[in-house]
Amino acid sequence: MTLTVSLQHRFAGFALDVSFDAPPGVTVLFGRSGSGKSTVINAVAGLLRTDKGRITLDGRVVQDSATGVFLPPHRRRIGYVFQDGRLFPHLTVRQNLSYGRWFSVGESGVGFDRVVDLLGIGALLERRPGALSGGEKSRVAIGRAILANPQLLLMDEPLAALDEARKAEIMTYLERLRDELRLPILYVSHSVAEVARLATTVVVMDEGRCLTTGTAAEILADPSLAAIMGPRELGALIPARVTGREADGMTRLETATGPILLPGEIGPVGASLRVRIMAHEVILSRGRPDGLSAQNILPAVVERLQNGEGPSVMVSLKIGPDPILAQVTRRAVIELGLAPGQSVHVILKSMAVARDHIATGSVQT
Repeated sequence: MTLTVSLQHRFAGFALDVSFDAPPGVTVLFGRSGSGKSTVINAVAGLLRTDKGRITLDGRVVQDSATGVFLPPHRRRIGYVFQDGRLFPHLTVRQNLSYGRWFSVGESGVGFDRVVDLLGIGALLERRPGALSGGEKSRVAIGRAILANPQLLLMDEPLAALDEARKAEIMTYLERLRDELRLPILYVSHSVAEVARLATTVVVMDEGRCLTTGTAAEILADPSLAAIMGPRELGALIPARVTGREADGMTRLETATGPILLPGEIGPVGASLRVRIMAHEVILSRGRPDGLSAQNILPAVVERLQNGEGPSVMVSLKIGPDPILAQVTRRAVIELGLAPGQSVHVILKSMAVARDHIATGSVQT
């Protein structure tokens, strides 16, 4: 499934002008509040008729201002999960979920029991929304949208109203939907952590425009986006595979350029993971160092350097095919003689990779 969007719309004091393609997977519309993300997702849903625009879903035209085509929301085969869930308070969870079936079009889609199992809501079926936690309400709202058998699922900051523990809980279920159901999702967020865990494609928006589009790995390692993403949020998203457990409790992961070791049990052997590495946690060395406590040393090639805030420099590198970013000082750049094309070694402290920076699923779809 590919979603193609080209929209222009004007509000008082704000103009939207965006064009992007959303390939299979989870496409995140990322940007600061007021950048136009929710306007785009409402237009895709059919809740906003823009001044101009064309939207196609897998080649099917759902809106085209040039020809006058504008399918209403119920004919677009699009599910929508709002920030507040919007469950029916007088219905049980089972009845809320079954309501989605009334709008199902085409083949039967994902079965009721499988959705209940994927979202872990079997014990909630006879409760009413008033007896649910925020995280439970979110899972039920997601299940109701899936049971409508949509071709595309829209999610407008579904975690914004939850505390950190509930966010982590829901992201685990969203990963399962992405990897097991392979349901295409257009997801609105201003959280870099959500981008790192969930996104396969990212559309970066600012002031009603698309600044750039790329894979999650490319966007997180792009130093030109420091002002939008936050300089301490940039780094790398490295694909890895669990290959074994060490006797000392470390887990061995295989990457495109060599193994890395991380503490604790991290997924079953053979599992595909995405490991987020922060730019300020990366150390660079001209030669392969000896006598270090750091266990993870990988060969890399410098691609470009970009001055950051104050005395910092962002160094873009490649470790094999994967981009990675290091934040160092100008003094370090001079002393190491760093320049594009230069071979260096990237040093990663095992204990510097936070547990919530390790997620299931591949970086690509």
